[in-house]
Amino acid sequence: MGSLNPGKVQPVRDVFAVLYPELEVRGAAVPSGVPDQPIGVGETRRGAVNRARRAARLDGATWGVGLEGGVRVERGQGWLFGVVAAVRAGDGLLLCTRTAELPIPPAALPRVLAGEELGRVMDDILGTRDLKRGVGTVGALTGGLVTRPAVWAQALSLALAPALHPALYSGQPNGR
Repeated sequence: MGSLNPGKVQPVRDVFAVLYPELEVRGAAVPSGVPDQPIGVGETRRGAVNRARRAARLDGATWGVGLEGGVRVERGQGWLFGVVAAVRAGDGLLLCTRTAELPIPPAALPRVLAGEELGRVMDDILGTRDLKRGVGTVGALTGGLVTRPAVWAQALSLALAPALHPALYSGQPNGR
């Protein structure tokens, strides 16, 4: 797992405990190769894939997983989303998907576009601390109905579907 953030490591542990119970999930500090707050789908995807590939190259890895939260802007509105990338170490199979999206409060968007990380901005706005290591912005803004770990777990589960049912996905490019 290409992060040490418990809000990212735990959902990966939860998913792998069900789908691959024989594997141990360990967090690792690997660089994303993108800014702390990626802007746009392409940059966010690049960060997730970089983390997954770097994690997959670590000693003993069976899978590498990268989770990258990003912001995209459309018609002046900011949207928070994430990209999940999973790389199978043995053959390099790359599986990616995106999370659901959440509109970003208008007061936060200029600061994010100026280079600040959304989690820190939201901590300032909401008076919280280390929001990104817990329920996340999504948890704070949905009253806890949807949490960051739950969003990551859902997206990772969806990304892994082709690995769980390879015959149904044969002939599909794997994105190496």
